[in-house]
Amino acid sequence: MKKMQLCAALASGFALCAVGLYAAAQHQTSGNTIEDWPAYGGQPAADHYSSLSQINRSNVDKLAVVWKYDTGERGEIEANPLVIGRVLYTLTPNPGVIALDAATGKLLWKFTPDIGGRARARGVSYWTDGHDSRIFAGFRYYLYAIDAKTGKSIPGFGEDGKIDLRKGLREPYELQSTSLTSPGAIYKDLIIIGGEDPETHPAPPGDIRAYDVRTGALRWTFHTIPRPGEPGYNTWPKRAWKDAGAANNWAGMSVDTKRGIVYVPTGSAVFDFYGGDRVGNDLFADTLLALNAETGKLIWYFQGVHHDVWDRDFPAQPPLLTVMRDGKKIDAVAQTTKSGYVYLFDRVTGKPLFPIRESPYPASTVPGEITSPTQPLPTLPAPYTHQSVTLDSLTNRTPEAHAWAEKQFKTFIGGGQFVPPSVDKLTVDMPGFAGGSEWGGPAVDPNTGVLYVNANDTAWLVGLTKPPPPGSLGERVYQNQCSMCHGLTRGGSPPSIPSLRGIEGILTDSEIAAIIRQGRGRMPPFNNLRDNEVQSVVDYLTRIPQQQQFRRPLSGVAGAGVGAETSAAVNDMPYKTIAFRRFLDPEGYPATAPPWGTLSAIDMNTGKYLWKIPFGEYPELVAKGMANTGSDNYGGPVVTAGGLLFIGASVFDDEFHAYDSSTGKLVWETKLPYAGLATPSTYMVDGKQYVVIAASGGQTSREPQGGMYVAFALP
Repeated sequence: MKKMQLCAALASGFALCAVGLYAAAQHQTSGNTIEDWPAYGGQPAADHYSSLSQINRSNVDKLAVVWKYDTGERGEIEANPLVIGRVLYTLTPNPGVIALDAATGKLLWKFTPDIGGRARARGVSYWTDGHDSRIFAGFRYYLYAIDAKTGKSIPGFGEDGKIDLRKGLREPYELQSTSLTSPGAIYKDLIIIGGEDPETHPAPPGDIRAYDVRTGALRWTFHTIPRPGEPGYNTWPKRAWKDAGAANNWAGMSVDTKRGIVYVPTGSAVFDFYGGDRVGNDLFADTLLALNAETGKLIWYFQGVHHDVWDRDFPAQPPLLTVMRDGKKIDAVAQTTKSGYVYLFDRVTGKPLFPIRESPYPASTVPGEITSPTQPLPTLPAPYTHQSVTLDSLTNRTPEAHAWAEKQFKTFIGGGQFVPPSVDKLTVDMPGFAGGSEWGGPAVDPNTGVLYVNANDTAWLVGLTKPPPPGSLGERVYQNQCSMCHGLTRGGSPPSIPSLRGIEGILTDSEIAAIIRQGRGRMPPFNNLRDNEVQSVVDYLTRIPQQQQFRRPLSGVAGAGVGAETSAAVNDMPYKTIAFRRFLDPEGYPATAPPWGTLSAIDMNTGKYLWKIPFGEYPELVAKGMANTGSDNYGGPVVTAGGLLFIGASVFDDEFHAYDSSTGKLVWETKLPYAGLATPSTYMVDGKQYVVIAASGGQTSREPQGGMYVAFALP
């Protein structure tokens, strides 16, 4: 298989060790069995599976709320809570770590980091040696170590209890922008991390790093943008290791604790939609890496997209499972994708367990761009999303909506998988940049080898243009840093990417500056901007004549308006995006035919679908008789031995659902206070099984956000 490599010499160095230092999944406390949820995704294998069966198909209809915890904060909570013994550990929006009594929801302690602003994160990590127990949490560019019993920072870890993750990437480190959105993976006495990096220049490399859990000392680094002499170096321009960026792991990892292998999915390199400055296949971007967890040495890899100009990140933890082949059990690893395909590999060798074919795709017409002539896709399973848009697949929600969509579509380049963006013309990208599947990841039943995956199934639009010469430093910084999402005209893609037009009437200058520095919601912090650059962007966004006589100065900003330009201002790309938005009709609904979201069960032994259903609804369309449309969904499922699949995730209906895992039949649902855009957790305390999910809303401006955790159990 092209770009598949088995490093046999490294394979012999596998750490064939015992399970890492986790609290055991089951304990005995006062004679009562307690089953934990000790890692992001349930276990190091990230299979989202629980062997609990107290809640099952026969009684799930009796499930009721047993406790709620309101953080009192407003913002997106995407966290998958951990449960160790009687304690639940999770995040708050603003940001913070909390420990709750898992049976009552009572607050035990709260840790507030010494850094302001909101931070998008999806959970914490837990480590113990049986005596010392620690929680690890990432906020912006820091990784904190917290005493699991007291909630206090551990001063002996790193520098006064935290590690500055900007250090060691590039210099000057203060101008590097990285944050830890998904929690690190624990292996023995290591915490292994990736990070979320900017999606345009300048961006640091997406190094994978392992730190000592006790001291915070760096133990190993794997360079996803290879340096001279390292494998993959010749797939980039020679200077790429100095000035290319990203190829980062933002989605989380899984660990085979018995073999000592960590599986690391990576994202695209910057800039997302133009790669004329990084001609080549760009290893190890868009790659599933199998690394020796003890040393960071490469064992095998598979690159899913060569020279990515479609933002086709591998978006989720790859779950570990066991499948049958020719009557034999094979330990495997599965990788879901934004493209709507799932890949399956032998966990040890990297051999594909379903054939993968390199198929030809059209070349880019953008000057300076050289796309790969082929891309790899598996022959099985079939994709779980549509792969293209045609006139026949446009919306029929109303005759007017269809007529509008048809007129618009005829002006686009009809696209599908791997059709490159063009200059001054929009291309329909299907599946869109939000998936396929997303960061919530799939669930796997280890007893059956069945994989459950929720997916978005809507189209997006993308195009490139030569930007006009910027009239100011602020406009230049905006073009380089902000226009990829918000567009050159600042129109955004509401509701998920807000318009910045008129922002001066909503936020003060100081508030705009704080959002630029600290991030908010899905927007990352821009640590790479100096004070004068932040000020210049604020000036650019609020530059309306009638506002200028009432300028509101930035308060508390050292050096605002002074200092030399940084690479954020001068590292111009020749092309910017003219669109990075959903293909929506005039009323804000997808301009393609439903289903707009799905939930599927795939037998990974055979590659065949067991069932597939629309997932998610728009309440106002249901009221008009249009149910089962599916909708955008974020957050993953959990599957249990009770024959149930629990999932929130649906953006617009605020529902928490339970499905019969064997048939896909909805057997229970309830309305949450806000949309549950997170993966639930299930656990047992004092003989009672609980299911808990974060409910905060987000991804849409139609409804207010909150910040709650809601737990359910049988009466």
